[in-house]
Amino acid sequence: MSDNKDSKRFRLWHALVAAAALLIFCFCVFTANRAICFKKTVQPVDLSAEQAESLSQFLIENYPSEYQVLKKLPYNIGEPQLDIWAKSAILIDVSNGNILYEKNADAIIPPASMTKLFSMYVVEEEIASGRFSYDQVIPLPPESWACNMPPHSSLMFLGKDQRVTMEELLLGLSICSGNDAAYALAYTVCGSMEEFVERMNLVAQDLGLENTHFVESSGYSEKNQTTAREMAEFAAIYLRRHPQSLHRFHSVLDFTYPKARNLAPGDKPAAQDFSQGLPQKITMAITQDNTNPLLGKLEGCDGLKTGYIDESGYNLALTAVRDETRFLSVTMGGPGKNTREGQAGRVHDGTELMEWAFRNFADYSVELKVHPYLVRSFNSSEKMLRLVPVYSDSTFTVPYVTETSMTENMNSVKVEVKLPDFCWGEVVQGNQYGSIVISAGDYILKEIPLLADRNLKKGNVLLAASDLILSRYKIKIKVN
Repeated sequence: MSDNKDSKRFRLWHALVAAAALLIFCFCVFTANRAICFKKTVQPVDLSAEQAESLSQFLIENYPSEYQVLKKLPYNIGEPQLDIWAKSAILIDVSNGNILYEKNADAIIPPASMTKLFSMYVVEEEIASGRFSYDQVIPLPPESWACNMPPHSSLMFLGKDQRVTMEELLLGLSICSGNDAAYALAYTVCGSMEEFVERMNLVAQDLGLENTHFVESSGYSEKNQTTAREMAEFAAIYLRRHPQSLHRFHSVLDFTYPKARNLAPGDKPAAQDFSQGLPQKITMAITQDNTNPLLGKLEGCDGLKTGYIDESGYNLALTAVRDETRFLSVTMGGPGKNTREGQAGRVHDGTELMEWAFRNFADYSVELKVHPYLVRSFNSSEKMLRLVPVYSDSTFTVPYVTETSMTENMNSVKVEVKLPDFCWGEVVQGNQYGSIVISAGDYILKEIPLLADRNLKKGNVLLAASDLILSRYKIKIKVN
C-alpha cells in the first residue's frame, strides 16, 4: 500500500516537474520570439491622425513660446545699453525669431513705404503659385501713371503705354519705393486697389498681426498702421518664404527707368522738363539709388525697405548677414527735419543695432541633434516610441559668454542628448523622458525637453517578466 502511495507521489511530482519545464520552455520560446520581434522593430508604429493632432495640440498649449514666430531668448542677457534714436525698435535673429533687443516695440505707427513689403509678399505669392511670372509684360492703367500720383510721391516714373515687366515693377517698388509701381501691381493682381488691400489685410490677419492694417498699398496714407514687432515678424516670414527676393530686388543698389525698351511705341529716349509737372508720357531715363542708406556701407547688409511720411517719421526694416547668421531690425519714428537728417538717423540706429548683434551673438546649427529620437518601450502595448523635442528650430542663438573670441566661444558650444535606455510600462503622451542640453563653456543656455509622442498601455505579468529579462540584456536600437 505504501509503495502504491509513493508511486503516485512520484508520478505527481514528475508531472509537476514536466509541467514546470514545459512552462519554462514556453516562456523561453515566448521571450526569444519577443527578442526577435524587438530586433526587427526598427521604427515605431506611425501615429494616427488623431494621435498626431493630439500631440501637436499638446505642444502648442504647453510650450506656446516655442511655436511663435518671435520669441524671447531662453537665457538672460540683461538690459542692452544701446543708443537708439528712433521712437520704436526691435532686433531679431531671423533663423529662429529670437528677440535680442526691443524699445517700445508695440507702439502703433504708420509703416509708410515699409507697407510695400506686404505688396511684394502678395505678388511673390502669386508668382510662386504660377498665376504670374517675372518676365510677363504688365499693362499700365491710368491710375498707375506717375502723373496721377499724389504730390511728393516716390516714383519709378511709369507713363502711358510703356512696356514694363513684373520684375521691373518689383524693382521699382523695392529700390525707388515707387508709389506708381505699387498701384500698377495692385491693379495687375486684383484689378483694383481696394481688392488688393483686402489681400494685404488677409495676409496680416492670417499671420496673427492684430495691430497691422492697410487702406492702400503704397504706404502714402497715415491710416496704414503696424508696430515694429509685427513688421519684424512679417519680414522674417517674408524672408523665409521668398529668400530670393533679397538678392533679386532688395540688395540692388540703383535702378534706371524707363529704358529704351520700356518706351511706348513710337517714343524715343529724350530729356524732359518736369518743372511744370509730370507728363502722361515719360521718355527720359532716370537713375535712382536704393533708398536704403546702409546698402554697400554696412557689412553684410542686403535689404530691406525704408519708409517715411510726416506722421511716421523715418522708418527702416533692415537685414544683414555675416557667416550664415542673419539679423533683422525694424526702427520706426526716427528723427529728422529733412531727408539728410532722417537718413543719418537710419544709418546710426541700423549700425548700432547690427554691430552690437554681430559682436555678441552668432547662430549655431543644432539640427543634427535636435530632432525626434527612437526609444524602446518594454512591458508596453508597443515596442518603440519617439521622444520629440519641444524646440523645433534648426539654429540656436549663442551669446558671447566665454573664451577670448567669438570663434573660440562657438567652439565651446556643446549639445548633449540625455536619453533613457528604455521606457517601461505605461507611457503618457507629452510626458518628459529625456532632454537636450545646449551649453557654451560652463554656461547652460537651454534645456530642451524630449516628450513621448504617444500613449502606451502597461503590459501584463507575462510581458513584464519577459521584458524584464530583455531589458537587462539591453535590447537596443541605433539612435538616429
